[in-house]
Amino acid sequence: MSLSANSSRRIRSTDLHVDPEARPGWTSGAVRLPDIGERVYCTEGPAEVTRVLGKVSDGSRLLELQLPDPAARPFYAAASNVLVDPARY
Repeated sequence: MSLSANSSRRIRSTDLHVDPEARPGWTSGAVRLPDIGERVYCTEGPAEVTRVLGKVSDGSRLLELQLPDPAARPFYAAASNVLVDPARY
């Protein structure tokens, strides 16, 4: 029996967490919650916050994000797993 392409065994934990060194000086979305329409940095790269939803298990908020590619579907990430630009405020 072969593994399907969607098998969780193929996902590396580093693919699930944003690298804090990807944007030096930026802070976690758990420290400063991003606004709707704000650009953030996530595991997939730059994205825009389209909705801010309830809390997740780590206490941060659930964010709906949209990648710049118009063909990409929105997806969800914990605010603790995105980086926000502290210079915005």
